[in-house]
Amino acid sequence: MTEDDVALLTVARAVVGISARAAGRLGAVSVAQLRALTLLRDLPGAPLARLAAELGVTVSTASRSVERLVGAGLVDRRVVPTNRRAVELHLTPVGEDLLTRYDQSRLAELRAWLDRVPRGGRAAVGAALADLAAVAGGAAGVLTEELR
Repeated sequence: MTEDDVALLTVARAVVGISARAAGRLGAVSVAQLRALTLLRDLPGAPLARLAAELGVTVSTASRSVERLVGAGLVDRRVVPTNRRAVELHLTPVGEDLLTRYDQSRLAELRAWLDRVPRGGRAAVGAALADLAAVAGGAAGVLTEELR
């Protein structure tokens, strides 16, 4: 294993820890459910099959998760007016608020890490993270702004 591999795995483990702690502070929502909510924020109106594909789970597994999210008032189902058999999934305002609090919690810990990076290296870390986010399909511009 290379030094880069060790660094990547260390950061990956730490970020998962940040996500788990942030989820724990929110209450009865799992990290997996937060992932589903995040996808629905990015894909408003997605059908269940699309959500399942994005999550990498079966439709029945996604359906059970969505059922819990609907029951918690975080997601609603809307019938497509042009196809009454089709259903779209949308975040509710409560779901949006929950994701905002989740993101704020995670960013607070990430910013605390960044504050411990020597001042001269912060711009390089921000640029490297933006590049990595772009490759991973993330919002590189948002990351870059958040880390400045």
